[in-house]
Amino acid sequence: MAFEFPVRVYWEDTDAGGIVFYANYLKFFERARTEWLRSLGIAQQTLREQTGGIFVVTSAQLEYLRPARLDDQLIVTATLQSAGRASLTIAQQALLVNTDNQANEPQLLCEGSIRIGWVDGTTMRPARIPNRILEQLS
Repeated sequence: MAFEFPVRVYWEDTDAGGIVFYANYLKFFERARTEWLRSLGIAQQTLREQTGGIFVVTSAQLEYLRPARLDDQLIVTATLQSAGRASLTIAQQALLVNTDNQANEPQLLCEGSIRIGWVDGTTMRPARIPNRILEQLS
């Protein structure tokens, strides 16, 4: 089941055309991933202090389907797609909540696959994700 995080579109999120600037979906996805991990008991600052490691984005693939606009209410999701020893792949979506369609179904605006790797926070070299974190994710 996907983790859901609500996001409201503000002026700062939009471009000169009044729609959400494409790069801001990456920010929305980052917030949702952070809150997803927090909901599982994984606070990233605490994790860094305790293990010396951090998650970093190693790749992102997004597809933009429809625009979001000022004041739109979105739901941004995060779902673990796969977990390896040193990386996670998370499927994410941004959905428009306040739609005028008859079924009142959220409309898919943007979806992506984000890969995050575990690295040593000092050297920034790849490392194995601690077992306790992998256990919390499953």
